[in-house]
Amino acid sequence: MTLHPDHQARHRAVQAIAREAGTLALDYFLNRETLVIEDKAGPQDVVSIADRNVETLIRERIAAQFPEDGIMGEEHAPVPARSGYTWVIDPIDGTSPFLMGLPDWCVSIAIHDGRQTVASAICAPRVEELYHAIRGGGAWLNGKKMAADPERTVQSGLVGMGANYRIPRTFITTFAERLLDAGGMFFRNGSGALMIAYVAAGRLVGYFEPHINAWDCLAANLMVEEAGGYLAPYCPDGDLTKGDAILAAAPGARDVMIRLAEGLALRPSS
Repeated sequence: MTLHPDHQARHRAVQAIAREAGTLALDYFLNRETLVIEDKAGPQDVVSIADRNVETLIRERIAAQFPEDGIMGEEHAPVPARSGYTWVIDPIDGTSPFLMGLPDWCVSIAIHDGRQTVASAICAPRVEELYHAIRGGGAWLNGKKMAADPERTVQSGLVGMGANYRIPRTFITTFAERLLDAGGMFFRNGSGALMIAYVAAGRLVGYFEPHINAWDCLAANLMVEEAGGYLAPYCPDGDLTKGDAILAAAPGARDVMIRLAEGLALRPSS
């Protein structure tokens, strides 16, 4: 498959930008006692000056290299696309682990062409990991091509599970009960982007969250697809502003994961 030159250029750029943003975020992490923290929707949904400044850096780099591209980020107002491409940014996915001194956070950046994600990168600087992918060209972790685990099942692996204040708690408890009844075990680290990327890397056999925002998952979703995993349709109408349910799975866990999540998706209203 011949890769589109525009996709290749953005794929190269997103890796460099994610690395630079990760370096800035790590500096804030190592000096987090100085950060000003604000609640957004509640005590478990917080933002810091680090989130805002890291996103500002990313936006400046995008504007300098691709001034016609749009930007959709978690912390600042959207920039409309004139080129057809939109960068979807989460400057620090896993702000709570970040603020608590845990390593489970990352910078997540995806490039969407209006129909699908064409390139992405995730930088987890605390553990020195860079994930990246390009549509039709593969996905990598620190230069090594990723592949979803073809052998492990829900019973022999770990399943990532996401939760947030928008989701009815019964959706979470029901999924956990179904998973345990099926002989599986859940895993959660506070970063949806990382847990979805772990499916691509073969570390988890699946990930489910009844509703997740686009900036939290688009980058990793492409990695799952390019690593040969299963990804349920996400925002199939193309409207990324509302978010959607997310289900990602390794080949051997696909059918069971679909069954476990049945009826638990919090779909956006039309």
